[in-house]
Parts: sequence; C-alpha cells; structure tokens
Amino acid sequence: MNLLKDNVPKLVKKLAVPAMVGTLFQTLYNIVDTFFAGKISPEALSALSKSFPIYFIIIATSIGVTVAGTSLIGNSIGENDKSKTINYFTHIIFYGIIVSIVITYLGLSYSEKVFSLMGSTNEVTFLGLQYTNVIYSGSVIFILVVALNSLLHAEGDTKTYRNILILSFFLNIVLNPILIFGFLFIPAMGVKGIGVATIISQSISFIIILVKVLKNSKVKEITKDYLIPKIFYFKNIFFQSMPITISICGYAFAAGIIFTYVGQSGEYAVAGYGAGTRIEQVVLLPILGINTAIISIISQNYGAKNFNRIKETYFTAIKYAFIIMVISGIIVFVSASIITSIFSNDPEVIEYGKKYLKISAFVLPAYPVFFLSNGFFMALKKSENAMISNFFRNVLNPIVVFYVAKYIGASFNTFFWIWVGINWFFSISYFLIVIYYFKTRLEKFSAVVHP
Repeated sequence: MNLLKDNVPKLVKKLAVPAMVGTLFQTLYNIVDTFFAGKISPEALSALSKSFPIYFIIIATSIGVTVAGTSLIGNSIGENDKSKTINYFTHIIFYGIIVSIVITYLGLSYSEKVFSLMGSTNEVTFLGLQYTNVIYSGSVIFILVVALNSLLHAEGDTKTYRNILILSFFLNIVLNPILIFGFLFIPAMGVKGIGVATIISQSISFIIILVKVLKNSKVKEITKDYLIPKIFYFKNIFFQSMPITISICGYAFAAGIIFTYVGQSGEYAVAGYGAGTRIEQVVLLPILGINTAIISIISQNYGAKNFNRIKETYFTAIKYAFIIMVISGIIVFVSASIITSIFSNDPEVIEYGKKYLKISAFVLPAYPVFFLSNGFFMALKKSENAMISNFFRNVLNPIVVFYVAKYIGASFNTFFWIWVGINWFFSISYFLIVIYYFKTRLEKFSAVVHP
C-alpha cells in the first residue's frame, strides 16, 4: 500500500479492517476475563469492573506511546528522512521502558486508595488488588509490545498486531480457567489467575512482535549512534505522547466518577454496568480500527504536505463510522437483555446491564467525532488539541453530570440519560471546531505550500 497515493476510501478500509479485527480480539480478551470473573462471584465481577479505571493507566500510556511512535515515525517516512525514522524508533523503545517503570510504581502504590475512593467493600477491594498488582508488575511488557508495533503501524502494517491479538485471545481462553480454578498441579488462583494469564499472553506477544520487527529493513540499519539517547527525540516523543496519555487517563477519571455514582445503587449495579461497558467496547471496535487507519494515513500525508488527502481521509472516516454506529445502536437496543445475561446469572445484575445498554445505544453515533477528531489531531502532531478535548469530555463533562445528577437525585437511568445529552452536545461542538480548523489552518497552509 502507498499511503501517499492510493485511493483514500480503499486505504481506510484496507488499514481499518485488520486493525478492527485485532481490536475485536483484544476486546474479546477483556470479555473473556469478565465472563470468568462472573463465574467466580458477583463480587469478583464488580472487582474486575472497578479495576478498569486503575488498569486504564496502562492502556492510556500504551496509546500515548503508540500514537507518538506512529505519528512521528510516519511523518519521518513521509518526509523520506531515514535518520529521523530510525532515531524515533529507538527512542520510543527507551521512552516506553522509562514510563513503564513510573506507572508500575504508581499502580502498586495507589491502587488500594482508588478502590476505596470508589466506595468498594473490603471484599471487592481485596479481589481487585489481586488482579491489579499482577498487571502492574508486568506493565513494561505491555508498553514494549506497542512501542515495537509503532514502527509497523507507521509503515501501514496493521496485520501483524492483529495476528498477535488473535493469538492472545485464544491463549487467554485456555489459560483463564486453568489459572482461576486450578488444574492438575496448578493451584486455583481465583481473580489473581486472570492477571497471571494476561501477563503470560503479553510475554508471548512481545517475543513474536520482537522477532517480526528485527526482520524490518530499517531496524537492520540501526548502528551505535542510533542507540545513544538524544534529548531532541525524547522531547518530541514526550510532548506528542504525554498529552495523549494524560488526556486518556481522564477516561479513567470519568469511569471512576461513574462507578462512584452507580455504586450508590449497590455492587450488583456496578457489576451490571461493568458488563454493559464490555459490550459497548465491542461495538466501538470499528471506530478504533478506522482511527488507527487515519492516524497512519494522515501522518504520512502531513509529512508529505498532501493536505487535500488529509481532508478526504478525515471526512471519509467520519461518514463510515457514523453509519456503522447508527446500525450498532439499533442492534444493542434490541438485544440488551440477552447480551448482559452472558456475564451473570443474577437477575439484578442482568437488569442493570440491560438498562445501561438501552440508554447507551442512543449515544453511540456521537462517539465517532470524538475518537476520529482526536486521531486527526494526533496525526498532525497536535496532541495538545486532543488533550483539551479529552479534558472536556472525560473530566469536565463527568463532573458536571455527577453534580447535576446528585443535585436532582437522579436515578440510575436518569444519570445515564444526562450523560447521553452532554456527549451529543460535545461531539457536535467538536465537529464544528475541526471544520473551522480545516478552513483557518490547513487550507491556508495548503495555499502557501501549493500556490
């Protein structure tokens, strides 16, 4: 594929589908964890659900590293600058190791306090820590996998990571029951076994992607000079990665606020909501796949100053994503109760999950603008714009919803209807901002470069 010349709609499909399939299996991976947690007990399901805002720090860091590596390496490839391409690759590895050490310390030190802030019972906190302590102990593996993969994504290879995620999914299906419930000489680990299964799967993924990357022609040209740390590259990676990481951590903040409010209805309400969000993650997979595609396409074309292709890529992606989400919303609404029953046999858990999904169906078409506009700015190396949007959606919006709901004494349903309304308002506003950016920045810049 030639990201600078091939037909844009075809490129979006070619890049998005493998990324979408890979993300599908990554999400199914999490669903398998949720399924087996539900088989342990409703409290274990609640613990795994509440661990998500804590675990999300690793996810946010991984996304930050991926976006920084993909956009900076992709821009360098578009500029046809081999030295910058290799330097950014080696430095994204160094950077990944450094940040993984920091988040491991934070995760192991403060997870218990976060569970407490969400109003968890002692049993739920104990079960949650069994999982998060294992995950954070192996966080360096998570980060190195995505750091290595950033080179492949920048080149337009989304298939390798897809294959790794598929393999991890099947490994998880085998490992989870063995480690949770015990088998032969392997003792039953309970919730801790879910975390151990994840670390084993990630370790195998790391080995596979390392072998693949070492065969890359650019990697074979690495010399000692490229392995000497340089402030210039660390600075650019930091300012491209950290705004994304911080802003996405806002999602963990939002999840914490929601879990806190939902927790007022009891731990079974949390379990039902947690199961519902797993389904929502599956539904959002096409958006995440398309987002991966446009970051690769836009980053290279921005480096090559092909501004018309950038505009075409963004609006093509928005069109595809919106249609997919409207259809998905209808399916979720109709099948809400059936879907939730997969994770729990408890009628109360199922009822809360059904309520959430029926309301969530109405907000799904609003999400593409948020994700794809962030991807657009990330590819342009304007991570600060994505950080600002994440602050509004994931920090300010949840706070407003929480206090409005608390002030009026909103029920479980009313709380999420308020959430739907504020997300639609945000997405429409964000879309208008992007259109304004095209007219005032990119089109004027294009006129200067291509008079």
